Amino acid sequence: MSEAPVRPDPDELLRRVQREQSREQRGKLRVFFGFAPGVGKTFRMLQVARELVATQRADVVVGVVETHKRYDTASLVLGLELLARRSIEHRGQRIEEFDLDAALARKPQVLLVDELAHSNAPGSRHPKRWQDVEELLDAGVDVFTTLNVQHVESLNDVVAQITQVRVRETVPDAVLDGADSVELVDISPEELLARLAEGKVYLGEQAQRAADNFFRRGNLLALRELALRRTAQRVDDEVLEYRAQHGVSAPWPSGERILVAVGPAPSSDRLIRTSARMAAGLRCPWIAAYVDASTVSSEADRERLEAHLRLAESLGATVARLSGASIAEALLSYARKHNVTRIVLGKPTHSWLSDRLRGSMLDAVVRGSGAIDVHVIRGDAAPSEEAPRARAREESAPATSYALAALVVTVTLGVALALRSALRLPDPEMLFFLAVMLCAVWLGRGPSLLAAALGVGCYDFFFVPPYYTFSVTDRRYVLTFAMMFGIGFLLSELAARLRRQEREATAREERTNALYALTRELAAAHDEAAVTAAATRHAAALFDAAAMVLLPDANANSSLRVVAATPSDASLADKEEGVARWAFDHRALAGHGTDTLPGARSVCAPLRAQGLVLGVLAIARSTPAPLGAEQRALLDVFTGQVAAALDRVRLAELARAAVLKAETEEMRSSLLSTVSHDLRTPLATITGAATTLRDEPELGANTRDELVESICDEADRLARLVGNLLDMTRLESGAVALKRDWIPLDEVVGSALGRLEAKLGTRPVSVRLGEEIRWVFIDPVLFEQVLINLVENALKYTPDGTPIELVASGEPSSVALDVIDHGPGIRVGDELRLFEKFYRGATGDALGAGLGLAICRAIVLAHGGTIDARNAPDGGAIFRVRLPVVGEPPSLASEVQP
Repeated sequence: MSEAPVRPDPDELLRRVQREQSREQRGKLRVFFGFAPGVGKTFRMLQVARELVATQRADVVVGVVETHKRYDTASLVLGLELLARRSIEHRGQRIEEFDLDAALARKPQVLLVDELAHSNAPGSRHPKRWQDVEELLDAGVDVFTTLNVQHVESLNDVVAQITQVRVRETVPDAVLDGADSVELVDISPEELLARLAEGKVYLGEQAQRAADNFFRRGNLLALRELALRRTAQRVDDEVLEYRAQHGVSAPWPSGERILVAVGPAPSSDRLIRTSARMAAGLRCPWIAAYVDASTVSSEADRERLEAHLRLAESLGATVARLSGASIAEALLSYARKHNVTRIVLGKPTHSWLSDRLRGSMLDAVVRGSGAIDVHVIRGDAAPSEEAPRARAREESAPATSYALAALVVTVTLGVALALRSALRLPDPEMLFFLAVMLCAVWLGRGPSLLAAALGVGCYDFFFVPPYYTFSVTDRRYVLTFAMMFGIGFLLSELAARLRRQEREATAREERTNALYALTRELAAAHDEAAVTAAATRHAAALFDAAAMVLLPDANANSSLRVVAATPSDASLADKEEGVARWAFDHRALAGHGTDTLPGARSVCAPLRAQGLVLGVLAIARSTPAPLGAEQRALLDVFTGQVAAALDRVRLAELARAAVLKAETEEMRSSLLSTVSHDLRTPLATITGAATTLRDEPELGANTRDELVESICDEADRLARLVGNLLDMTRLESGAVALKRDWIPLDEVVGSALGRLEAKLGTRPVSVRLGEEIRWVFIDPVLFEQVLINLVENALKYTPDGTPIELVASGEPSSVALDVIDHGPGIRVGDELRLFEKFYRGATGDALGAGLGLAICRAIVLAHGGTIDARNAPDGGAIFRVRLPVVGEPPSLASEVQP
């Protein structure tokens, strides 16, 4: 049977175009994938690279390749351009790392970057090499790389369980999934063990340790299966993507995939078990799907459906929740989209008349299945009568609704009689149709059927001759009566279905709004406390229960602690904490209404992200009731959002810690290099001069005086260096308490220049503070040090004889003081770096530790002011200190009063 072509979805076409556009601008990633070291990934990558150079004259550069002293691998590198590595000093050792900046500057057509899961040395731009690769791809560079299956994040725990080795270096699955090409490099475990014995994988004792531990044959077999399955999964995803892009609806039997239709019927459990056995025999994936087509209306139906879905999940099925007015169309659409080859349905147990009146779902699936095989399985037993009775009880309307329906028909009869006598209304039956429709919309199915029956009776009794009797002389009215009741029945059915769909749409909208609100709040949360508080608040409102988030205690490996709760006094009993612990350890739902610890009062769901369990969300209702299927699905999405937010916060904290560690390491290196040099220089001078004085007693008086003077100068320089280090430490730790007072600015400037008189010598200094007295609310000792450091900085970096200017200006809210020199100025880009610790300007040969301007900045900030540096228009540099005017300065009259 030929199938009608499937019309492409416009939204999907738009998303596809956007993806293709982003791919065109981004580089291509090719991953050479293997199950263990030594299978030949790097060798194969180099082979492909050399083929590109030979056949296409491609621009191929080796960014980093680890040959591990393998001659065959190293020989393939010969003739390829090598990128120089970057040297990083870490804990006294030099580490050679991949140079990302050099690669971006070179920007070849293809770059070889070995070992994608490698962790970069501290001080690198990114902590992981795969992040370097992402930046290269964003820059439009094609990258070849290698990866072993044990480094895939989602398989980390599986590999640890197999090999008893926890791999610390992992790559997110999204990186592998986003690769443009994945090539599996595979050899047999026996061949790999032979290579290991020949010394082609590891050498010496390392090879023996590997053979005794990781490279056991059982481990290699399991890892090989994981690699093959992961590659097969990618191939399957590519097949589905191709089918979606080209609008292929017919199944491709390249691999079996089973879809079983699940519903609330008791026979569904037999269908599920049969499908599980069928999938196990065919070694293929299978899907349990149920269609929300307003057929699950009673609580008993929902409970059975939930039990069936749990059974399917426990047997390894993927649960798909579909929606649609037609069950058959929803199943067939999903089957075509996901390349399903077999559909399993239950044999109908209702009467053939029901199929004739409502249509047969089985018949519709068979007729529309095309190339998909359809298996019809009988149920365990005849359907129970309890389910229809339960559904009837749930859908039954109260007696008042039936009374209202009778009242509506009575009012309609009165209106019809009045209109007939006044206007000679020819078709009063239309008014009864309106009454039936109103009852169906407002009162439900049962009252609307009563209204239809009463309407037919009233029409016959009052409007069909002979009047006021139920006898009918004209047979044509029999058809009218049948149509009236039939249309009334149809209206009641349609109205009841619309009411159910409205309730379900409202419930879905409420869930969507709740998840949207949660997502917005989680996106704005920047720490763990904000994320967990938002999670408990929304969970409590969404599930009408007390909600708690439990996270692992950093000080106790085996305990969980409640970090957020709504209401705030909510807590878990010891037994409930055991439920949370089980959910955390086994990464599965546990608690009331589940298959694990069902006697508990709470339900505990693990918070999983990137293969890790970050915590547990506990929900405790005041009156314990099991979660329905829709609530379970909602809880799964809810915990996924919370876990993703917690993982984002965790990664942000790790990134901040890595940046802090790198900055600390850089600061330590700078401190050691700077301080060691600046301490060694004066100490060497002092030692040399003192040794000369000791060993040469016959020195002349002038020489002895010069040596003594150099000892004093270098000792003074050493004291200043130590003093600056101590001042910087005290300022950063907040140990300095400001002793502020109102001081005239000219007094502070004069005192600072007085202390610098010997160093200034004949250097011209111009001071322009204005005619009026400018008062500043400062700590005079500390602010004087600011002026001394700024003037000394000008002396160091300007030629002898060039003038130095101190110029003051004021506004009602602040006072500014500029220190201006006429030297070479500031290198572009150094305006802010000048105030960093241990940083010295690029111009001049001045000595110093690079702390003077950093101390100035710390003191000015402690006063609530600002300090900045810029180049003067006519040459030189301007350092401006701006202090706020705090309070009312004293007047001159108050200063001279006795």
